[in-house]
Amino acid sequence: MPIIQIDSVPISYTDTGAPAGKPGAATVVFGHGLLFGGWMFRAQLAALQRDYRCVTLDWRGQGDTPPTAGGYDMDTLAADAVGVIRALDAGPVHWVGLSMGGFVGQRLAARHGELLRSLTLLDTSARAEDPAKINEYHRLALAVRWLGIRPIAGRVATHLFGPAFLASPTGKEVVREWSRRLAAIDRVGTRNAVHGVTERGAVDGELPAITVATQIIVGEDDAATPLPHARHIASLIPHARLHTIPACGHSSSLEQPETVTELLRDFLASVESSTSTAEPHPT
Repeated sequence: MPIIQIDSVPISYTDTGAPAGKPGAATVVFGHGLLFGGWMFRAQLAALQRDYRCVTLDWRGQGDTPPTAGGYDMDTLAADAVGVIRALDAGPVHWVGLSMGGFVGQRLAARHGELLRSLTLLDTSARAEDPAKINEYHRLALAVRWLGIRPIAGRVATHLFGPAFLASPTGKEVVREWSRRLAAIDRVGTRNAVHGVTERGAVDGELPAITVATQIIVGEDDAATPLPHARHIASLIPHARLHTIPACGHSSSLEQPETVTELLRDFLASVESSTSTAEPHPT
């Protein structure tokens, strides 16, 4: 994957470029969840790149982005995202963020609204981490640091995927792939990324300032950021749309790829249509 330097920090990304015959197509940027990489949106990229320029980026110490000495907090990652959007001359973009990517997306929309055309938040929260979960997440991060993911993959997977998916043949294969990918990256970076998530601050107070069109998607069986978190976000962002996906856990883009893709396709098309209608016609 190519690397782009943002304030001397290497960030790995992918860029499909403008689709054939559509040089002015809008850009969709995907921000992945904790313990994943941009690959978790592969189904959405395969479908949407026919109509949009699609970009993914990997957060520090995850995917193909190398670990750094610091900067794993959500505010710094949001600054990384701003840097990527500007460096690629891609804005304003449609932001699609799952979990950790949603933490970043909310900060972008509230603080850098001029860089966004729309906001899609999947399986995420506006609150600080649940104190009841922090110690467990830290223990799991420490175990990954010293033992690797394989001995505890099954336990971690119950936080990331829903029970129906875990029991399915497709789910078992995806979990094996996820474990294999995670085992290949730096363990210290993984631990730091977990702490960046668990130590994040709440952004509830900033959400009413978001003015871009917003949709919120959540798996009905999401254990990490359950449905009440999605409802809370929807209650704070003006005119936000909320969709619940049945029989789906936290990693909705992988568990229910067709449903997520269709929700994205319809939402992006509606935003593009309203934007085009709102633009003044030349005289």
